[in-house]
Amino acid sequence: MEPRVFPNRFAGASGPSGPEPSRDSCQCVGYSSATRPSEVDFHAERQDVEAPGWLHLLELIDEAAADGRPVFKPFVELSAAERRQVVTLPPTVAELTEVRHLVLYGTNLVRLPPEIGRMTRLETFEPYTSHRLHWYPYELSRCTSLRDSTVSTRVMFGNFKHRPPFPRLRPVTPVAEVDLARLDPGLWGAEAVRSCSVCDGPVENELHQVWISLASTLRGRSSLSRAVDVLPMLVNACSAACVAALPEPHANYVPTPHTGGPGVVQPPAR
Repeated sequence: MEPRVFPNRFAGASGPSGPEPSRDSCQCVGYSSATRPSEVDFHAERQDVEAPGWLHLLELIDEAAADGRPVFKPFVELSAAERRQVVTLPPTVAELTEVRHLVLYGTNLVRLPPEIGRMTRLETFEPYTSHRLHWYPYELSRCTSLRDSTVSTRVMFGNFKHRPPFPRLRPVTPVAEVDLARLDPGLWGAEAVRSCSVCDGPVENELHQVWISLASTLRGRSSLSRAVDVLPMLVNACSAACVAALPEPHANYVPTPHTGGPGVVQPPAR
């Protein structure tokens, strides 16, 4: 019997190497039940918007939006040093309305902007081996064309393999007490909140933050689906009513939206 050969889907997806690492190491969630921490926090890095890697990424997004390409692999075109400088994507990803396949393989990303939800034709989402990306914005659920994803499950908050905890979220906060345009990402998970994750309206009175675990793809929302990626999603809602309007979390995860912290009871690891 001849050996079966499996192609490497991510060959050439990470960009050129360099004299220094292209990303930072991360042990936030541990890699097993034995190494799982009792508490976790958000990554606190702010994006340096003057860094060459960031400026190069902005150019690549402008080019992709202009030519309407269906496949976008921006980090392949960045040097190793530039890739390490990018810890999020810019809001201009909202302009990538023709992209169907987004590859974020092996990046140094620690968060994604809610504007990713405006990539309405996105079908395949691959942030695989981006090991510092522990959660996703709830707005990703607006990508209703999404059919396939590849993530590194073991590094996600609340993953089924060893159930690391979720960061503790801030209590309901009056907007008058916080500058939503300039937040501390180490406390809030974002540098800014521009609209409600649920209704897409303005956050005018209060900010309500909750976690919810949902399947990344539409096929994961069917009882007949095969194994799918279940993602921890951060919701920035404008009201208790919008929190109440959230869908039911995925089976075998925390059964309701919650505010994180070590006191959250999760199902047993598998």
